[in-house]
Amino acid sequence: MKRVFSQLFALLFLCSLCSSVSISANPLANDGAQSLAIPDTDDGIAGSGPLRRYDWFKNLWVNRRESFASRREAEQNALVFLGDSITQGWGDDFRGDFGDLMVANRGISGDTTRGMLLRLQQDVIDVAPKAVVLLMGTNDLEEGADAATITANVKLILEGLHKYQNDLPVILCAVFPSHASKKRSADDIKEINRQLAKLVKGDSRVTLLDTWTLFANEQGDAKEEEFPDLLHPNRLGYEKWKAALWPILATLGLTDTVSEPFENEAGFVSLYNGKNLDGWCFLPTTEQMRKGRERWLTRDPENAPAWPLVDQITPLDGLQSSADGRYRAIADRLVVTTPPEGRKIQQLWTRQQFSGDFTLKLEFRATPNADSGVFLMGPQLQCRDYPLAGPYKDLKNYRQGDWNELIVVARDGKASCTCNGEVIEEAFEIPASGPIGLEGDRGQIEYRRIRIRAGQ
Repeated sequence: MKRVFSQLFALLFLCSLCSSVSISANPLANDGAQSLAIPDTDDGIAGSGPLRRYDWFKNLWVNRRESFASRREAEQNALVFLGDSITQGWGDDFRGDFGDLMVANRGISGDTTRGMLLRLQQDVIDVAPKAVVLLMGTNDLEEGADAATITANVKLILEGLHKYQNDLPVILCAVFPSHASKKRSADDIKEINRQLAKLVKGDSRVTLLDTWTLFANEQGDAKEEEFPDLLHPNRLGYEKWKAALWPILATLGLTDTVSEPFENEAGFVSLYNGKNLDGWCFLPTTEQMRKGRERWLTRDPENAPAWPLVDQITPLDGLQSSADGRYRAIADRLVVTTPPEGRKIQQLWTRQQFSGDFTLKLEFRATPNADSGVFLMGPQLQCRDYPLAGPYKDLKNYRQGDWNELIVVARDGKASCTCNGEVIEEAFEIPASGPIGLEGDRGQIEYRRIRIRAGQ
C-alpha cells in the first residue's frame, strides 16, 4: 500500500508540473524556441554525463525556458535558484516565502547538472543575479552518473558564475537524501556531497549548506513525513529548506535588513553594540590549545579543521569584521560565518573580565548542523544546532533555523543554563573570573541581544 501511495504521489507531482508548462502561445516562444531547445546530440556541448532527451522532458525544457525568458527583464538582479524538480516544485512565486525579496525560480523537473550547465547563461547569468542558490545532482544519479561526473559539472557551473562576476555569492546546497528504491542510495549521495565539499573548500564566495544532514534519517535516507515519495519535499520540507537558507541570506544582506527593536532589562549591560566589534578581541592561543591543535593535525592532517594561531592580543575595536571575515557585525547580529575551510576553530573574546555571580542572556540562530559555543570565563558551553549537532538533541522548545534564547545564571562557581526555558546544564562549573567568548567551528551561528548583569 505504501509503495502504491508513493507511485501515485510521484505521478501526481509530475502531472502538476507539466500542467503548468503546456505549449505556450507566447510569440517569444516561437521566435526563440530553437535556441532554447535541447541539442539533438552531445557534440560540442560543455560538461559530461547525462543530458535527458525524453519527449516529455524536451517539451518541459522548452516551455519552462520560454517562461524564464518572458520574465527575464522583470526578474533582473533577483536571487536565482537553479535546480531540478525540487526547485521547480517550490513554485515560480516560491509561495510568498521570501516576502518582498525578488526571487527567480530556474528549476526544471528532471534536469541534470549538464543540462543546467547548458542553460546557465540564458536562464541565470542573463538575469544579473544578486546571488545564486544551487541544488543539483539527484537526477544524474538516476541516469547512472557517478559523483566525479556530477562534481565536474558543478565545477564548470561555478566557474561560469564567477567568470560573470568574480565575487558573486553562491549558496551550494548539499544534495538532499532520497532512497535506494529511487536509484539514489544514501552512500551515493554522501559521496557526491563529500566531493562537492572538497570542490568548494577554501572558496569564500561559496557557502556550502548542509541540507543533507537537515533532512536525512538515521539510515541516511529521506523521511516520508517530509518527502512522501522519498524524493520531493512536501510543504514541511520546503519550510525547513527556507529556514536553513534564511540566515545565510541575512548575512548576504538580502533578508533581515532592518534591526528589531530591543531594550535591555534593568541592570543588564550589552556586550555587543549592534554596530561594530568594539570591546571584542582575539586572545593569544593557550599552550593547552596549541597542544590539542598539534595532536589533531598529526592524527588526521588531511581532514583536520583549520585552526589559526594567535600570538598576541588583537583588539577589534571600530571594525565591522575580523580580518578573515569570520566574525562580523551585521545590524543587531554578531555573526560567526560559515568558514570556507569547512571547519575552522576560532574564539572571539570580550576585552572585559568578569568575576563573581552574573546572569548572561543572549539569542542565537544556527544553520543546519552548525557548531559554536559560548565561553563562560573560560569553559565552553556548547551552542549548536542542537537537534542535529547535539549534545542536547531532545529539546522540545528548540526552534530550528530561528532564534533561541540562552540564559546562564552563575552563582558560587556553578551555572544553571537554559535554552528557551529548558535546562541544558544544571551545575556547569566556571572559574572565579575571566572573559566571555564566542567560538567558531562549522556552519554559521548568529548571536544577538548579548547582555550581562553582575551580581544576584
